[in-house]
Amino acid sequence: MNLKRNVAISFCLLLLPASICFANSRPGRTVSFNQDWRFRLGDVAGVQDAGFDDSQWRQLDLPHDWSIEGEFSQQNPAGTGGGALPGGLGWYRKTFTVPATAKGKLIFVEFDGVYRNSEVWINGHYLGKRPYGYSAFEYELTP
Repeated sequence: MNLKRNVAISFCLLLLPASICFANSRPGRTVSFNQDWRFRLGDVAGVQDAGFDDSQWRQLDLPHDWSIEGEFSQQNPAGTGGGALPGGLGWYRKTFTVPATAKGKLIFVEFDGVYRNSEVWINGHYLGKRPYGYSAFEYELTP
């Protein structure tokens, strides 16, 4: 990752009804990433792009589970075995600045408790997909 002073990085996360995120999980400094996320329920075209305008999205802190804000119904896709809560797609975004002091260091983002089928982008670059629910995983952001 080319680090410059005050480089803003747009971070997009797909399908995250409940998540906790931390930056730099290696020995050394760990920074909580839970504050100041943006959220929108439903699919949105172009959201992976770094310049996407999410200023009208709901601002929240993690952990967050949008499905528990929905109506309980036996007709929801998960049925009563899945808590009778709605399913679907939600987007989470976070913009952050990598400090100049991070130059030359490895940078990771770690996710704990993310629901299944999460997809992660940073600055329009696809980092990966996790098909499993509620298992911890991480991506290196250094490059």
